[in-house]
Amino acid sequence: MFENLSTKLDRAFKTLKGEGKISEINVAETVREIRRALLDADVNYKVAKEFTDRVKEQALGQDVLIAVKPGQLMVKIVHDELVKLMGERNQALQLAKTPPTVVLMSGLQGSGKTTFSAKLANFLKSRSIKPLLVAADVYRPAAIDQLTVLGEQIGVEVYKEPGTSDPVAIAQNGVQYARQHGKDLVIIDTAGRLAVDEEMMDEIERIKNAVNPHEILFVVDSMTGQDAVNTAKAFNDRLDFTGTVLTKLDGDTRGGAAISILAVVNKPIKFIGTGEKMEAIDLFHPDRMASRILGMGDVLTIVERAQQQFDQEESERLQRRIRKNQFDFEDFLKQLQTIKKMGNIKELISMIPGVSRMAKDLDIDDDAFKHIEAIIYSMTLEERRNPEIINGSRRRRIAKGSGRTVQEVNQLLSNFQDMKKQMKTMNKLMQSGRDLRHLPLMRRK
Repeated sequence: MFENLSTKLDRAFKTLKGEGKISEINVAETVREIRRALLDADVNYKVAKEFTDRVKEQALGQDVLIAVKPGQLMVKIVHDELVKLMGERNQALQLAKTPPTVVLMSGLQGSGKTTFSAKLANFLKSRSIKPLLVAADVYRPAAIDQLTVLGEQIGVEVYKEPGTSDPVAIAQNGVQYARQHGKDLVIIDTAGRLAVDEEMMDEIERIKNAVNPHEILFVVDSMTGQDAVNTAKAFNDRLDFTGTVLTKLDGDTRGGAAISILAVVNKPIKFIGTGEKMEAIDLFHPDRMASRILGMGDVLTIVERAQQQFDQEESERLQRRIRKNQFDFEDFLKQLQTIKKMGNIKELISMIPGVSRMAKDLDIDDDAFKHIEAIIYSMTLEERRNPEIINGSRRRRIAKGSGRTVQEVNQLLSNFQDMKKQMKTMNKLMQSGRDLRHLPLMRRK
């Protein structure tokens, strides 16, 4: 996510490393590198120039504290300006006082509208909102089928009229259906085109006038270049949309054009799509994104994703088993599956402060745990619950059944035992009543 921009900004800050103080010369050199990094990442030229002018003005106007190095101060200034550039704070969906809330999706073909519509429905459903998906794209082959399949996958009803070619009528009928069937929110998936054209604009404008949506979201592919800004302006001129959605942020993308949209049309980024899975959606938090771009991590998002995936009752059951030293491979397997639901593994690692810059060099994919799961699935139920009974012959059988080597099976068993020992030590510490804050590594400053 914004890897290219992150790497080049990191290089820009190195200009100030080792400098004893901020001067007009070293600031000018750093700002020049920052501007180049933004432009290389496809940030709009006018936006990039105004951004770096503000950074330069602030840097030269700062008295450097004794405890703060010039490089650190510049990172803070750039962080704060990035937050402002991307909207300062998250702006959530505006829900109607009287349901259903109507959300109209807009954007070009290929931007990911249909997939994101389903992701948004899944996201809202997990928050106890009853959504309805409306298939109003009557032009793209299989668009209705795609939304139907996605709806079945996430357990959300899809309203469709296969024999109708009037998207305005479908949208109106869909909203009426939602009202009659007690739905809280309607997401209308509309048709896109390969480029902005008058016919498409007229049609979506007619849908807008017919259903009077509470939210109009403009969906943009983050890998699109400067055309993304022009397209956003064209849509905003006709629809006056309420927010932007950035999709495909998990790709090797420059992404700067997407974050230029807010500065050009003055509409907030509300959501981001971070992968192919239905759970790969996040609220857009400018401060968190700025931290991630600058390699500072994003712990809050990790915590929020964990809270969404970890069941309270299951967590309490697991804690009891850990306290009794009963944690086994069945428990371990459940935890692996839960972690996988939290999103792309490499992305999760990139959110850890201090590790984020290294993450881009790690060769990790979503199948990172696949071989571990294969080994565990090759164990019998008795072996999973009592790993200590796994002798040499059992290890050879497990290796053969999982398609892995005996060495890999041995490594997993060894790591599992080490983990159990650490859990036992921590358990004893907690039972002794010692406060973790008094541990040397946890001491508060």
